[in-house]
Amino acid sequence: MAAVLFLGAVALAALVFTVALVGVLLHLILRLVLFPLFLLKWIVSALVMIVVGPILLLVTLALAFAFAVVLAVPLVPLAMVAVIVWALVKATNRPAALA
Repeated sequence: MAAVLFLGAVALAALVFTVALVGVLLHLILRLVLFPLFLLKWIVSALVMIVVGPILLLVTLALAFAFAVVLAVPLVPLAMVAVIVWALVKATNRPAALA
């Protein structure tokens, strides 16, 4: 009984290995046949990014600036209070006596 189970397991492992090997070989053959198309896709993508890249950069910088302004505007009153407190503290400082 154990020998039958062992042979069944070996047969199943061989079948799985064969299917995996055939799949890998088919994948490699397909990649080799379609390589010129992949190369063309990469070239076209690179050319498109050369054109679109600077536009995306400008849009990203504009959005970052707008986001920074949106976050900074509510903090302006707090900054004004901090400047007033700093000015009051600085004005009340007495210089140390020089010896």
